[in-house]
Amino acid sequence: MNSIENRIEADRRFLELLSQSFPNVAAASTEIINLEAILNLPKGTEHFMADIHGEYEAFLHILKNASGNIKRKVRELFADTLSAEELRELCTLIYYPEQKLEIIKTQLNDDSGVMNEENKKHSSLESFYSTTLQQLIRVCQSVSSKYTRSKVRKALPPEFAYIIEELLHELPSDDDKQEYFARIIQTIVETDRADAFIIALADVIQRLAVDQLHILGDIFDRGPGAHIIMDRLCQHHSFDIQWGNHDALWMGAAAGNDCCIANVLRLSLRYGNMVTLEDGYGINLVPLATFAMETYATDPCDLFGPRLDKDDTTHNEKTRRLIAQMHKAISIIQFKLEAQMILRRPEWQMQDRLVLQNIDKERGVYVLNGKEYEMTDTFFPTLDPSHPFELTPEEADLVHQLHHSFRVSDKLQKHIKCLFTHGCMYSIYNGNLLFHASVPLNADGTLKEVDLNGQRYSGRELLHRIGMTMRAAFNADTSRPEKQFAKDYFWYLWCGKDSPLFDKDRMATFERYFLRDKKTHEEKKGYYYLLRDQPEVVDRILDAFGVEGSHRHIINGHVPVRVTGGESPVKADGKLMVIDGGLSKAYHETTGIAGYTLVFHSRGFELIQHEPFESADDAIRRGTDIVSSKQIVELSGRRLRVRDTDKGKELQHQIDELKELLYAYRHGIIKERARK
Repeated sequence: MNSIENRIEADRRFLELLSQSFPNVAAASTEIINLEAILNLPKGTEHFMADIHGEYEAFLHILKNASGNIKRKVRELFADTLSAEELRELCTLIYYPEQKLEIIKTQLNDDSGVMNEENKKHSSLESFYSTTLQQLIRVCQSVSSKYTRSKVRKALPPEFAYIIEELLHELPSDDDKQEYFARIIQTIVETDRADAFIIALADVIQRLAVDQLHILGDIFDRGPGAHIIMDRLCQHHSFDIQWGNHDALWMGAAAGNDCCIANVLRLSLRYGNMVTLEDGYGINLVPLATFAMETYATDPCDLFGPRLDKDDTTHNEKTRRLIAQMHKAISIIQFKLEAQMILRRPEWQMQDRLVLQNIDKERGVYVLNGKEYEMTDTFFPTLDPSHPFELTPEEADLVHQLHHSFRVSDKLQKHIKCLFTHGCMYSIYNGNLLFHASVPLNADGTLKEVDLNGQRYSGRELLHRIGMTMRAAFNADTSRPEKQFAKDYFWYLWCGKDSPLFDKDRMATFERYFLRDKKTHEEKKGYYYLLRDQPEVVDRILDAFGVEGSHRHIINGHVPVRVTGGESPVKADGKLMVIDGGLSKAYHETTGIAGYTLVFHSRGFELIQHEPFESADDAIRRGTDIVSSKQIVELSGRRLRVRDTDKGKELQHQIDELKELLYAYRHGIIKERARK
């Protein structure tokens, strides 16, 4: 018996199962041909984004324009035939079809004269429809060219699938099919389906422009629309997420971790963002507002005013005052709850964060290691110096109400479930290691062993075990002690010094609020951030995670790249890319830009640098777009094909199995059957 027969005999049980799907030589051969053809298609386009932080309008626009890819294709197709204004109008129609159609129809009606000139009006509108549909078909043909017909078919809306598929594979310039093509377009217009058809085509173009979307963490906090972003992602055809520290914070809040709940509320109040909490998730903030107004009625709370845009007009003076009171109230509650957590989990070695015990309330100073520090605020009506970590009865009742509100929010729980379904602590995708923030390292660049519930792990195993722990907080069959630890651990992920989502020696929130000495505000970063410019350190991490290939990379976010300070997002000789460019408005002054998108297509990597986005309304009415510039990070010497990807390896494995099945059929090892 030769080697292939030995292998077939070893795989016989599997091949028998495979024969259920491919019962004869003809069926197996056809599938091999199909798979081989797919392997030779160009690699699909991947988009990487990080640190969205609730900036939903900019995020959604970047999705709609595929980081400028759709505009590029429109220009390639029509630069010689359309003016700059017409190109801009066509792009806007693709991005916002429903809204733009209403504006265009109104303009056409106005331009056609009075209402009794019905024929003129219809003629103008029909001309627009006919021209636009043909243009959209050409764009759709371009973005679908790297996919199989089967994959494109799955992306089509059912009600128009047959018609769109016909149009995609016909050319109006073909004399034999010109009348056929034209008649389809004409009939769409005559049956009053042009609007719906344009909207459907625009959605297909947006969907096919990006094959896979990678979100490298931090969807939540700061901006006003994290819930809107999550709604969109949960409907996205193909995305994955590597959880960030802000995501973990909201996951912990949804699990019922009161420290996480307090932090979520504090951050929302700090940035004046009540929309996500109240409108997005139905969190009842009335108890907190009532408590804050009563407890801090005589306190100006000047240091707790919300950080708002300079041109903000939605918050009047009374509202800002209330937010400041609520902000201070939840901050004090947070420090108490965190102290209780630290005492309950001494193994986390965070006793230095028992900050409230260092306040000398009578003298109004902060005393640490025998040194006194001047405080910015000394009004603490709920702080008992003899029991600084205890909640007052009113605070305890408030925490109970807030806890209940987070736990019963159906939409929040739905979004957290989506994060678990599509997410993890890290991913390896086509030779790229993706994670949000860091991998804990020692001073010499070796992987640091970190304690997790009594066991020590490092590198890949550490991130895997952390991910399993996070899931345990929501698993119904998890034992009670394990579930309680898992629930508590979300807070450690937020601010623990060995957390790969944080990786600093401490989170100096209290010091930034209450101590004037800015030296006390310092947070020392972990060794990952100090050593990530060194190629050998990055290679060691990639090796530890089993990432192979000559063009492998680490891609992460978390720490904004200070472009105005000359910092580059590309580090370690191109082996590491940091794609947090500050999409959040709160970071624009720090970074000097408004975010990055990393694009990995069949010709290599491009880093798209975005300027601030005005608004969706401005984009619709004036045709404005996010101004973006490209930086070539790495070009491939040849065009990458599907066979060069992880999916290609899977398909090649399937081909090898089918070839074994063919051999078994042709040599009588397995009997062929007629297909039913």
